[in-house]
Amino acid sequence: MNKVYPDAKSALDGVVKDGMMVMSGGFGLCGIAETLSDALRETGVKNLTVVSNNAGVDGIGLSRLLETRQIKKMISSYVGENKLFAQQYLAGELELEFNPQGTLAERIRAGGAGIPGFYTKTGVGTLIAEGKEVKEFNGEKYILETGLVADLAIVHAWKGDTAGNLVYRKTARNFNPMMATAAKVTIAEVEHLVPAGEIDPDHIHTPGIFVQRIIAVDPALKRIEQRTTRKRA
Repeated sequence: MNKVYPDAKSALDGVVKDGMMVMSGGFGLCGIAETLSDALRETGVKNLTVVSNNAGVDGIGLSRLLETRQIKKMISSYVGENKLFAQQYLAGELELEFNPQGTLAERIRAGGAGIPGFYTKTGVGTLIAEGKEVKEFNGEKYILETGLVADLAIVHAWKGDTAGNLVYRKTARNFNPMMATAAKVTIAEVEHLVPAGEIDPDHIHTPGIFVQRIIAVDPALKRIEQRTTRKRA
C-alpha cells in the first residue's frame, strides 16, 4: 500500500465530504497541519464539524475555513487568539461545544482506544455538566463524557517514513498523536520524509498502522503566534 501522495490536494481526494467530522491537530500555531487545512479549504467542502483545541489565529490554519463559512461546528477548549472564531460564535453563526482541555484530550484518546464513554469530575456543577449523566463514585459526583471518532484526522509531524510512522517534535506533539488514532482516515504532513525502517522503532510516537496517507511539506514554514523580544543588554 503506497501511503505517500505528491501533495495535499491529492491526499484529500476521495476522502472529504460535506457534513463530515474532522480532527485537526495542533495548539495555537504549534503543530498545526496548515498545508492540509488550506487544501481542505480549497475543496469547498462545507458543514464541517471540526475537533481542535482552538482554530488557529486570524488568517492562518482553521481560521481560513471559518472565513469561507465551511465550518458549522467547533468542538474546542479555547477560543482566544482568534477574533473571527469569537465573532461567529457570539453572533450565533457557529455552533460551539466547549470542553475543558483535559476532557477534550481524553475524549479523543478514548475514541481512538474504542472507549465509548468515561466519567470525569471536571465540570461537575458547571454549565459543562448540563444535560449529561451524573454518577457517584466513592461519594463524589462525576459526569459522563463520550469518546470522539472523526471521519478524518489531519496531523503534522516533524519526521515520518513511507510506512506512515511518525515522530513529533517537542510541544508540537500536543493533540496530534491522539487524533491520529481516533479517525477513520488519518492524513499526515511531515517536514522530513524518510524511507521505511530509517526511524528507530523506540522513537516512533504514532505507528504507521494509524496513518493511511502522508505528504511532505516545507520544513522552513514556521509561524510564530506571539513574537516576544527584548532589547539586547
